[in-house]
Amino acid sequence: MKTIPLILMGCGGVGCHLLQHIVSCRSLHSSQGLCLNVLGVSDSKSLVVTEDSSNKGLDDKFLMELCRVKRDGGSLSKLGDLGDCRLFSHPELQERILELASQLGGKTDCSASSNTVPVLKQVVDMGCCIVMANKKPLTSTMEDFEKLYAYPRRIRHESTVGAGLPVIASLNRIISSGDPVHRIIGSLSGTLGYVMSEVEDGKPLSQVVRAAKSLGYTEPDPREDLGGMDVARKALILARILGQRINMDTIQIESLYPKEMGPDVMSVEDFMNSGLPFCEVGIQELPKNSPLGRLRGSDNVLEIYTRCYTSQPLVIQGAGAGNDTTAAGVLADIVDIQDLFP
Repeated sequence: MKTIPLILMGCGGVGCHLLQHIVSCRSLHSSQGLCLNVLGVSDSKSLVVTEDSSNKGLDDKFLMELCRVKRDGGSLSKLGDLGDCRLFSHPELQERILELASQLGGKTDCSASSNTVPVLKQVVDMGCCIVMANKKPLTSTMEDFEKLYAYPRRIRHESTVGAGLPVIASLNRIISSGDPVHRIIGSLSGTLGYVMSEVEDGKPLSQVVRAAKSLGYTEPDPREDLGGMDVARKALILARILGQRINMDTIQIESLYPKEMGPDVMSVEDFMNSGLPFCEVGIQELPKNSPLGRLRGSDNVLEIYTRCYTSQPLVIQGAGAGNDTTAAGVLADIVDIQDLFP
């Protein structure tokens, strides 16, 4: 049996769904000769680790209880009986995560924070593999991006663009074949796709955004989606994979809300309750028979034009939002790196 030891940073919507997928796939993975061993899980305030990281991971029942506590809005510090586990709190988090990472080779970032960048950069030097759903480390400075990509075989981040869709894998295959990419266009936000489809059907924007948030389609702060920043990060990741040495300030972003409702002015709660009802939405006309024109709901669609795909682009389309879909993409990435483990 091949064992992949894991540390999970971030156990919100995506992180909890990932843990549920890991537990529910035990029989499948066992039949494939694979065991995913979750040695530690952290949120922004606490880290819970198994007492005996050399022999076993956190118990599946404990992982499900952890998910229940997080779904109820609690933090890991609210966990009851820890059994054979230990709990560490801020400011020990980074030190303990690095200490645990030095003993193993797998690490998963399902947070929505840029605070994980220093830890990720250090674990790269330790020889760890990194799987990410978090876009922020890859859209930090060019120096940070190159550091994380120093060992490309040891990094997977399919879920940073298009949730579980094979966007990154397809692009890497095209690049490896020497087929030059001329243009990429598409809708890279299942969240905005869902929002626009519902608004098109006559529903108020404020109502639709609340529904999208409750379904797990939006970022923790929906303004990441409505402001275009989430899509901009995806575009920047694709551009950097294609060899463009650019930063976020290179990208033109058009927001769906005014500056007066920005994160530095208004809290998430105030924005949802009093800001959203006053937002206005703009539209752009598209041919109805085009892949983008036919798009409905939370699907993503991407058209890749290359030398081989000139008049008929490579089209990737499917569910592009939701914690479940994103977590499934993360799990597939984790399984994909199994050959790097003895």
